[in-house]
Amino acid sequence: MKTIEYVYWQDAEMWLGYLQEFPDYLTQGETLDELQENLRDLFEELSGGCIPSVRRVAELQLA
Repeated sequence: MKTIEYVYWQDAEMWLGYLQEFPDYLTQGETLDELQENLRDLFEELSGGCIPSVRRVAELQLA
């Protein structure tokens, strides 16, 4: 099973979040479980080529 980190918070009645690797793509849910399901769907779309020009976050190793 693969895991991916995400950032989330509650704003009034909604849970909001984004995948750590793709911080430009925010999603939401009425419950934390719904948010997690939406994040899974978002990952599939982003990694499957459904969304063009996807921006990512990476680490660069310096000497």
